[in-house]
Amino acid sequence: MNIFLKEYLTVLRLEKNLSDNTVASYKNDISSLLKFLEAYNIGDPSEIKLSHLSGFFKELNTAGLNSSSAARYYSSLKGFFKYLFVSNYITENPIEKLSSPKLSKNLPSVLSFPEVDAILSKPDVENKLGLRDKAMLETLYACGVRVSELINIKISDLFFDEEMIRVFGKGSKERLIPIGGSARNWINKYLTGSRPLLEKKAKSGNFLFLNGRGTKISRMGAWKIVDRYVHEAGIEKEVHPHTFRHSFATHLLEGGADLRAVQEMLGHADISTTQIYTHIDREYIKQIHKQFHPRG
Repeated sequence: MNIFLKEYLTVLRLEKNLSDNTVASYKNDISSLLKFLEAYNIGDPSEIKLSHLSGFFKELNTAGLNSSSAARYYSSLKGFFKYLFVSNYITENPIEKLSSPKLSKNLPSVLSFPEVDAILSKPDVENKLGLRDKAMLETLYACGVRVSELINIKISDLFFDEEMIRVFGKGSKERLIPIGGSARNWINKYLTGSRPLLEKKAKSGNFLFLNGRGTKISRMGAWKIVDRYVHEAGIEKEVHPHTFRHSFATHLLEGGADLRAVQEMLGHADISTTQIYTHIDREYIKQIHKQFHPRG
């Protein structure tokens, strides 16, 4: 079974041009199923039945997996079985008979304007790392980028004369995003007052945001930076780098931005993915109505 998985991952990497992180996620999800199937001595994908898949998802549910994670597993397995079917390794696709896990209606956490300001005010910009952190946080909120996109921004991706930055999203898809004056200002200050002190010629390459060792900052490093200043700002809700992305989209829509423009900036392939933020916007509208209407 691992031979089929290895072949599928190669297709994802070379033909679909998916990122290493995405391919690793597929590998982990599908490997979990293969480990589950070991108890049934299944050595060929044609032996996998609907009952096996149902049992696998019941086990995930018993383990306390939330609905969004279960939906991710389903999506990973659906792609794998589609590949097996198209490649004629199986004559029937068992996952087609399995209902997809229902996602909960929980909306993503969003920061208010004062909360964003509180977090952005915390880095000590007189310190080289604090100045870097300030530039990173400003970029997260100004552009709504994913953390994987943020840490891979290169100096050559800055087009400040056009007030744009370039990022490479899922599937290495390139997009240009407007970047406001505040973020540009702090990036420029970082480039002149901090990055030269962090840079190690043999290690740094062209990456914009560097760690204390002079190499590209990691995803975990970015998470720790956000977590630090959220706590310093006294914000108790759960906040991570992606929260800035949710806040970016929500605040744009609250301000009257066109949904398709927000879709373009976020790099969503399907506008239905962006539409979740219209639900958040409705929650905001209801909150305003309750607060200000005489009979709210």
